Amino acid sequence: MAVDPRSSLLPPGTVGALPLWLVSEGDHATWLAQRSATEAAWLGSHEFKPERGRVLLLPDASGRPLAAVAGRGALRPDARVAFDPWLAALIADRLPPGSYTLATPLAPDAATQFALGWQLGQYRFARYRSASSPRARLIEPAGADLPYARACAEALALARDLINTPANDLGPAELAAAAASVAAEGGGDCRIIEGDELRAGFPLIEAVGRGAAAAAGRAPRLIELTFARTGAPRITLVGKGVCFDTGGLDVKPSAGMLLMKKDMGGAACALALARLLRHMEAPVELRVLVPAVENSIDAASFRPGDVFRSRKGLTVEIGNTDAEGRLVLADALAYASESSPDLLVDFATLTGAARVALGADLPPAFSGDESLAAQLQACGAASADPVWPMPLWDGYDDELSSRVADLGNVSTNGFAGAILGALFLRRFVADPAKWLHLDVYAWNARERPGRPVGAEAHAVRAVYALIRQRYG
Repeated sequence: MAVDPRSSLLPPGTVGALPLWLVSEGDHATWLAQRSATEAAWLGSHEFKPERGRVLLLPDASGRPLAAVAGRGALRPDARVAFDPWLAALIADRLPPGSYTLATPLAPDAATQFALGWQLGQYRFARYRSASSPRARLIEPAGADLPYARACAEALALARDLINTPANDLGPAELAAAAASVAAEGGGDCRIIEGDELRAGFPLIEAVGRGAAAAAGRAPRLIELTFARTGAPRITLVGKGVCFDTGGLDVKPSAGMLLMKKDMGGAACALALARLLRHMEAPVELRVLVPAVENSIDAASFRPGDVFRSRKGLTVEIGNTDAEGRLVLADALAYASESSPDLLVDFATLTGAARVALGADLPPAFSGDESLAAQLQACGAASADPVWPMPLWDGYDDELSSRVADLGNVSTNGFAGAILGALFLRRFVADPAKWLHLDVYAWNARERPGRPVGAEAHAVRAVYALIRQRYG
């Protein structure tokens, strides 16, 4: 669907590639002193300074491009990421089409991040467009971990493609097919739980999705992927797969529905992470659970005031049908907990309150173990994929009380929505100390190189780095 990020990297030895210099403010004077008089004059006439992302082509005597230079800005000695991949995406975006090779040596970690960022900068959602424009291409940087850079770019492109696809072409059936492809490619198994089996074992998932069940391919289901590895640490990923959210009978206003094709962004992130872990042969036993539903309006739709018994046995009163994501996750998390995984991670586009608190680019991370959340934060910082720990504040737990059931799915006030969503989910997790909840936005609201308006796979690289750091 997307422009294939693999096409942006060329093998070593490709002829005709222009040298690309990366110059920071600190080494600008030394680099300039090594240029020829003609090059120095050209740089001077264009008043080139190595501001972040500034790009300039250097011509030969006939006026044809001879080399390119890109600014890195001021380098911070305390920077936690080896090379900001979004700067690489910016450079790739500003260079004219052609082939380039790095003339500035980079350390292996920095070369890897540069190669990844360059590929991320090539992403375009092209499924519904008739043609795409040529892009700048890069000779594979020396020392880079190219298997990781390629696998990561491809995984993120998969997630972005799934999120960007409109709901008329991506319902629960199509999401299940995409998950089955991830399983087949990674040597795993895919099981679909639906119909009477879903109704009996996962009543909250069935309740949320029943309003769309009459439409072909729209019936609710639980997608389960397994990648066996006997004796290895057991990782379970859960992704919210609400393929479209009308709000149900508590219907959203029209403006609130415009981005609701992205409400399966958590599922897309979980599948992308699974694909990356399998391609990189991470030494873990992996399980992925995706409750795939469409929250639609129909005579069969669940109603405000309804009470359902969850898979865990807790009864839940529905205070608002637009708080459906936590319901489908509750059954999935309870099911995941039954096998006592060593690490349980859920991705979900759960609350607007998370965006109010931290904005679009910084997902909050919740865990029953503060050190686990802190470790994820450090991994995210080193991967240029930030997350921010937020508290599971016990003092708010009684806000989820109900007069007729064990708990309600919403609070009685409008405060601390992201925390209350996480506290609701915690009720269904057997061991919160081994659990991470990521309330992702899964969307870029503004245009930036490497991050076009549209889908984003938040926290995938951060959680991947955490898993590799903890389990090898």
